Amino acid sequence: MNVNRKFVEAAEALRPSLHEAIIMPEMAVEVYADDQAFHGWGVRQEHRFEEIKEMSFGKDDSFTLDFGDHRVGYITLGITPVGSPPDAPLGLKLIFGEMPCEVAEPFDQYQGWLSRSWLQEETIYVDVLPTVIKLPRRYCFRYMKVIVLDTSRKYKVAFTDISCTTVTSADPSVLRRLPDHVSPELQKLDQIGVRTLADCMQTVFEDGPKRDRRLWIGDLRLQALASYYTFKNHDLVKRCLYLFAGMRLDGGEVGACVFEKPHPHVDDTLLYDYSLLFVATLYDYYIESRDHEALTELWPVAWEQLQIGLRRLDENNIVRDDPSWWCFIDWHPDLNKQTSAQAVLIYCLKRGLLLASALNLSDEQAQLVHAIEAASTAAFTYLWDVDRGVFISGADAQVSWASQIWMVLAEVRNQDENATLLEHMLHYPNPISMNTPYMYHHLIEALILSGSKERAVEQLHYYWGGMIEDGADCFWELYNPQDKSYSPYGSNLINSYCHAWSCTPTYFVRKYLSESKAN
Repeated sequence: MNVNRKFVEAAEALRPSLHEAIIMPEMAVEVYADDQAFHGWGVRQEHRFEEIKEMSFGKDDSFTLDFGDHRVGYITLGITPVGSPPDAPLGLKLIFGEMPCEVAEPFDQYQGWLSRSWLQEETIYVDVLPTVIKLPRRYCFRYMKVIVLDTSRKYKVAFTDISCTTVTSADPSVLRRLPDHVSPELQKLDQIGVRTLADCMQTVFEDGPKRDRRLWIGDLRLQALASYYTFKNHDLVKRCLYLFAGMRLDGGEVGACVFEKPHPHVDDTLLYDYSLLFVATLYDYYIESRDHEALTELWPVAWEQLQIGLRRLDENNIVRDDPSWWCFIDWHPDLNKQTSAQAVLIYCLKRGLLLASALNLSDEQAQLVHAIEAASTAAFTYLWDVDRGVFISGADAQVSWASQIWMVLAEVRNQDENATLLEHMLHYPNPISMNTPYMYHHLIEALILSGSKERAVEQLHYYWGGMIEDGADCFWELYNPQDKSYSPYGSNLINSYCHAWSCTPTYFVRKYLSESKAN
């Protein structure tokens, strides 16, 4: 690991305090099988929470609480014995779910390839009653299932208090209300986007408070954009940039993600596009903050990412596509990423040029102008299929949404040509599709950039509006309207249902669709 201690210390000095609130459950619910519901599970009310507090529970009894909305925080349980003095420990199992499926489907049947330990459950044995238990682990949930594993024949228990102390570094007092003329549908998209962003804003911009609970640069870039128009927490963005810059991989690359605990350290995951996107994230931060000191300090890291990215070009100035690299772009098993990566490189080179200009670095500007021209010319020469009117990728000349979207964002062609390309793709037969809100964000951005704002609004309603129709109270990590059970991990139980890269409807609504930016 390549550590810059000064940068890490600067990041640690920006660690935010967390805002807390105590939230009570709203009701006890039954989660029942329903073929028409998302994931096949419906929810209906059984009891008011006040009624649950008056009940007693013995071995094998259970109930499920609904906290009314998505929550991120720490659980407190007040438990008292009912009947004879307790003559054996109380055994409890708690299961937490962002979605009904997580409290309805047995975790023992999980067969995904991500670690089962991400599934949120806790088994507790209590020797002394009455008691107040404060769980040390942070949970991310709306539903909480309580199972009494055992008491004894002589006593039962009552739950006199159950609450969640929620935590976030988002300050709700700075959030401006949208103008009244914004439609109810856009208001709802904004509201859930804000909730998603806030729940992911902890001591860093986490990718998901359930999973992975750490800082990924692809998520950070989109969270930062949303934050600029909502909570305006520039210091949190700055903290994250300094963490990435302060702990790079041995080759100088910015790692794809970093951990905060037990001490800040970089993961060993290297993604070609994510390393480059450090430059774009720094550019966005500088445009919003005009923090010239941070730009001056972090520029050498940004410059190094561009140089590393350029070294992957072949003799034709095309990104080499071989087994030696990993580039994210989107979760899709069949997606070839060569053309998307070429476009990400051009996109970031252009932002690097603007940063070099802000720093009056004439030599770097000249080098970047040359690199942009060479990579852009190569893209149009080798990756544009004149007959089909699309960009192609890889040895099999694959046509994907990702390739077109990123080439539009890289502005290799002019605005009218880009608008024509995206409209053409809406009718193109069987392109490689998109599976994540991360890719859909870039589609919306590309449509707006090409002057197709109405199409962008249509896609916002189709995609994120579809999540709302399917029961989202936060926006999800993954959503394929044609395959709603989709999970790249082998099980929808492990999917994240509050995910950073899905928060950007609030960015689009507030920047482009409300004519009102938060001050």
